[in-house]
Amino acid sequence: MRKWSPLIAVCLGTFLLLVDVTIVVVALPAIGDKFDAGYADLQWVLDGYALSLAALLLGAGSLADRYGRRRTYLIGIGLFALSSLLCAVAPNEQALVAARILQGAGGAAMFATTAALLNVTYQGRDRGVAFGVWGAVNGAAAAAGPLAGGLLTEHFGWRWIFLVNLPVCLIAVWFTVRGVSESRAPQGGRFDLPGTVSFTVAAAAVTYGLIRAGDAGWTDGVALAAFGAGLVALAAFIVAERRSDHPMLDLALFRRGPFAVLIVAAFLTQAAAFGYLPFGTVWLQQVLGNGPVDAGLVGALPMAAASLVVGAGAGRLLQRVAPRWTVGVGLLLIAAGDLLQARLDADSTGSALIPGLIVVGVGVGSVLPSLSSAVLAEVPRERSGMAGGALNTFRQLGFALGVAVFGTIFANKVSAGHGQPAAFADGLDAILLVASGTALVAGLLVLIFVRHRVTHAEEPQLVKTA
Repeated sequence: MRKWSPLIAVCLGTFLLLVDVTIVVVALPAIGDKFDAGYADLQWVLDGYALSLAALLLGAGSLADRYGRRRTYLIGIGLFALSSLLCAVAPNEQALVAARILQGAGGAAMFATTAALLNVTYQGRDRGVAFGVWGAVNGAAAAAGPLAGGLLTEHFGWRWIFLVNLPVCLIAVWFTVRGVSESRAPQGGRFDLPGTVSFTVAAAAVTYGLIRAGDAGWTDGVALAAFGAGLVALAAFIVAERRSDHPMLDLALFRRGPFAVLIVAAFLTQAAAFGYLPFGTVWLQQVLGNGPVDAGLVGALPMAAASLVVGAGAGRLLQRVAPRWTVGVGLLLIAAGDLLQARLDADSTGSALIPGLIVVGVGVGSVLPSLSSAVLAEVPRERSGMAGGALNTFRQLGFALGVAVFGTIFANKVSAGHGQPAAFADGLDAILLVASGTALVAGLLVLIFVRHRVTHAEEPQLVKTA
């Protein structure tokens, strides 16, 4: 049992931080009712976490390299537990969003260290087993999130979706202290403060601008100011990374065409496959009257289950196929699945979503397992950790911006239809059409520009310390 303690510790943390991306989805209507919150506030409950996770992931990796991955992982679990408690007792939506942002910071500290902890702990066949189990946990988290959120919200109340994290965090700490050894990189990385701050400001400002524009209009001065601040911060980030001796993201990697296209594909995949799910849940619960459990079963589980089946059942086979096909064709399936769902009207029921969600799930199951190995195959060995961090960062950022963009479109449609049931269906149709077009563009980019066969990149060398 002690042999697998590190794996259990890492899998528990990974499961928690990924479940918390989606577990809130089916609880949004209940949270909105409790706090009398509008669409913009509800979007920030999701985006506050995803943005914090994305923006701090690379910086957290640098800190872990320098000060120790075990230490960083434990700090992340502690921060995640504290913020989960703050989420559970939040008296209003502003406090909940603030706690979610803090929760994302804890998740970033955990997520940035998981792969490295497994890599330094296990060798040979055990390493293959460990990464296989960890990959399965990644997929299971997506399937478990909406269902767990529905069960807890319906039977205990939405605050329990956060309280349930506390005992799991305690168990993860016990397994980490018991079985995980400290490790660091051969040359501890310097924390890139200018890069982390400018990247965080850029992502947050653009997301705020999108959500504000959906609420107040595209000519609103505050929204335009937010977009301007985002562009300035993005320019500052580029300058900071080009001048830094230890950048958290080496921009030279993007000169490699296939790498850049695969990162863009990861970003667009998260938006096209997952960004519309919160609004499907709103339609299922507020218009059709489904409870949280039914909303989770209908609105998310078909996709997550199909993704898990494809990823687990055909994962090894997919790794033998060029990413041009697994990622490119998978994105075309996501586009087709989104389009298949975009046929709702005032008389539609939730079952109308299920065939399209299954097709999207098949596409996701093909794309996500292939993206990691494809991205790592395009970079030098010494940059594999940074490349993996960039992939996870842009995936979470894609989800956050997808929710913001789709929320703007959805809110405008509902407002134009004066909140009538048909307006909700029209809004969901509109965002599904945009999601389908997004996946189509991403798929064509991959099919055109990514032509190399997968050659698995070697893991970076790590130094293990007592």
